Amino acid sequence: MKYFKPEEFDSPDWEGSGVHMNKEFLETLDSMREVARIPFIITSGYRTPAHNKAVGGKPNSAHLKGYAADISAPEGFQKYAILQAALLLGIRRIGIGSNFVHVDADPSLPQPTIWTY
Repeated sequence: MKYFKPEEFDSPDWEGSGVHMNKEFLETLDSMREVARIPFIITSGYRTPAHNKAVGGKPNSAHLKGYAADISAPEGFQKYAILQAALLLGIRRIGIGSNFVHVDADPSLPQPTIWTY
């Protein structure tokens, strides 16, 4: 990957767990970063079941399977750039929070869809 290291996607309770991210999803995320032309700070990548439960994640969260990332986006222009890049590169599951954007490519979950937190 050009813009990321696997450890950026580690679950906080399991060092090295970022290697469990889906490779195709990471390639898409790397391309999104290129298109968006802004830094992507990953606030959540792979999650262990315990960490997912601790943060209130859904039991079938795409984070558990390495198909999701939350990207810091406290400003509107960041959200816009991430959203534009995600849609351009075929991401069909997007959540928009007050200070982050969730993107995922879990083929087992409903899509296309966009939600807010």
